[in-house]
Amino acid sequence: MSHITLVRHGQANTAARDEVSYDRLSELGHQQARWLGAHLRDTRSHYPRVFCGTLTRHAETAASMGLVNPVQDARLNEIEYFTLAQLFEEQHGVAIPTDREGFVEHLPKTFTAWASGEIEDTPESFDEFETRVRDALHEIGTAGGPAIVVTSGALISMVVRQAMGLDIPSMARVALAIMNTSMHRLHPIGAQLSPVLFNAVPHLEAPDRQFAQTHL
Repeated sequence: MSHITLVRHGQANTAARDEVSYDRLSELGHQQARWLGAHLRDTRSHYPRVFCGTLTRHAETAASMGLVNPVQDARLNEIEYFTLAQLFEEQHGVAIPTDREGFVEHLPKTFTAWASGEIEDTPESFDEFETRVRDALHEIGTAGGPAIVVTSGALISMVVRQAMGLDIPSMARVALAIMNTSMHRLHPIGAQLSPVLFNAVPHLEAPDRQFAQTHL
């Protein structure tokens, strides 16, 4: 098995309220990715295999990092959170939040309702999401050679859930903590991949860059 470094995409369009509008990096998102790419080159990090989802924000992050010809895999895509939230509101009257504080309360409720099958007509079920993430990471982890994967926050939280046996509320707390362009590393320990790095942003630790430690 090979170690895998997961990277959350750079800051996207924070003013968006639908999937299509959200799916592009802000200028800060591009800068976060450029700083991360420079950090990886400066530290001579070696990733012979490069993957990303098929979303625009994944491809833009990889490009701004300087990653060449990533393998794009739709199994590495984010969940459609805006769609889930709209369905949750329509079916159960749970209002879509308009600020960070509201989102902190909303995400665990949405994950719990989705996992329990209480939201109908979703783009994919929670079980389908869990399966595609497990399958994609298994293939990447068993192919050989270190890999870097540019993806999204909910997918990374699912990877941590699977590796650590987290319940749904704990998975939601993990998702809320994940910063833009943060790194998360899995190493083979025995027969399984285990987390050895979470939410690392060494490229944003300098005092003049800490403003770029964003969650949304």
